[in-house]
Amino acid sequence: MKVGFIGTGNMGGALATAASNKNVDILLANKPESVAKALAEKIGGVVTDNAGVVKDADYIFVGVKPQNLAELAAEIKDDLAGRDNGFVIVSMLAGTAIERIEDALGAKYPIIRIMPNVAAMVGEAMIMYSTNEAVTDGQVDRFLDIMSEAGLLAEIREDQMSAGAGVAGCGPAFAAMFIEALADGGVACGLTRAQAIQFAAQMAKGTAQYILETGIHPGALKDSVTSPGGTTIQGVRALEKGGFRSALFEAVVATVEKDQSL
Repeated sequence: MKVGFIGTGNMGGALATAASNKNVDILLANKPESVAKALAEKIGGVVTDNAGVVKDADYIFVGVKPQNLAELAAEIKDDLAGRDNGFVIVSMLAGTAIERIEDALGAKYPIIRIMPNVAAMVGEAMIMYSTNEAVTDGQVDRFLDIMSEAGLLAEIREDQMSAGAGVAGCGPAFAAMFIEALADGGVACGLTRAQAIQFAAQMAKGTAQYILETGIHPGALKDSVTSPGGTTIQGVRALEKGGFRSALFEAVVATVEKDQSL
């Protein structure tokens, strides 16, 4: 099986790296080509151009900017139409509905729309996906296998994609700000910068893993840590006073509104 990537920047590169751990051939196309060459040296892929990916790959991952969709579609639509074997297009285009991709390509090809996040770089992404009716169950199963090294995958309705992006796609930025702020507090109270970042990041990682593995509600976990009259509840009090939860709530809504406007 051949898995091709048009666009091998941070996200495309991370997903290509994950796919390279499976028993597949990796095709890489990027402008500038030097980025694809560097990635190919790292993961063992073959550098080609957009046409090479479109003509040969069984799964075609598209990771260009949304505003470049029309230009790319014009470039590849004839090669797609000329294929006589099955293929699946996997779109990473932010804020770009499957229907819009179908219109740009002028045909209803099998399309899987995905919303990954930066944690794909360490194999811990949250990848949401939706499909059109042309995608078969077998094609979905193979896609899930190809991406299994990238992180956790979850199917959602396409009309939920913006909301998922607001939580998981943009969330790493919010989580990084939280870890940075927590570390700043540690530094203010006597920790070294390296210590504070390590402690905060490991705490966040462990807490998230605990929630995922046990299914405990975050509120219940918070309650289990806040002893009556203790230190943690005073910290929670300070966060509530500062509008911590409301700020995150509004951040997600703001990202969803922006995504839907693209």
